[in-house]
Formats: sequence, C-alpha cells, structure tokens
Amino acid sequence: MEFRGSVPHDPGQPTAIPVTDGPPSRPPYEGIWRFTVPALDSSVPQARHAVRDLLHDQRVPALDDIVEGLLLIVSELVTNSVRHAALLSPEVGVEVAVGAGWVRVAVEDNHPYRPKALHADQGGTGGRGLLLVQVITAEAGGVCDAERTAGGGKVVWAALPLAGPGPALS
Repeated sequence: MEFRGSVPHDPGQPTAIPVTDGPPSRPPYEGIWRFTVPALDSSVPQARHAVRDLLHDQRVPALDDIVEGLLLIVSELVTNSVRHAALLSPEVGVEVAVGAGWVRVAVEDNHPYRPKALHADQGGTGGRGLLLVQVITAEAGGVCDAERTAGGGKVVWAALPLAGPGPALS
C-alpha cells in the first residue's frame, strides 16, 4: 500500500536541514510506522490500541487531548474502511508518522471512492465519522484530507500538532 499526504511545517523549525559535519539531530521519537489490519469490525479497537501503544512506547511528547483525538480519528477512519471498502480491500493500511512537532495518521484502502463529510440529520445514527475527524483535527490546529493512491484506492489522513493548537490568528 502507498501512503501519501502532506505534513504541516513546524513553525520555528527551518524548512531545510542545515548541512553539518554529522547527521542532523532528531528527537528519538521521530519516525514512520506502518501496519495492516483485516477489514473486520474487530480491527477497529486493535488499530486504535496499536497506535496508542506505539505513541507510548516511542515516548511521543503529545498532550493527552491530542492523543485522545488522534485515537478517535484512527477509530473513525478504520471503521469507514471496514464498513465501506472491505469488498475491494480485505486489508486496511495504517500509518503513523511523527515529527518534531506533529503526529500524522493515515488509513488506506483499495476502494476508489473519495469520502465526503456528511452532515446527517439529528435522527441519523451514523454517517458523521468524517465530519467528526474534521472537527477534531480543526480544533487541534491540524489538517486532514483524502487523496487517491497510485493503485486506485484512497488514503485519508490527519496531522495534528503535538502541543495542540497555537495562538489564534486574527
């Protein structure tokens, strides 16, 4: 599976790594991790727990609210893939990327439909997962999107700042 999506630039960090005599110094928690889960309902909590454990094991310095929001985003995105893409995608890919000031999760499946956030009526019991992802991401000061993959599927991703939203822009 191919993972794509941009990561927001860390304010206060240079846009290019300066050339030095040795390798650039990076926080030990930075990296990219990928795993797949079967497109089954039981995979939703498994994916959420795997991401939670990864963030803990890597000692990612994220605020508790950011981690909770990120885990809810993982649950919603994996649920969407399981419910809507299982026939074309028996496995769902999950990627976690962590930089110096941000964390990004991406969920990929082989279904070509690019989802849109639904504004379901009050009586509806579902259909608002992507809207919830957008709200959590915006409240955290992050970005999210859905993109097609080279293989014809899609990847839906969200990137959040580790420290939460910065000062409001006027």
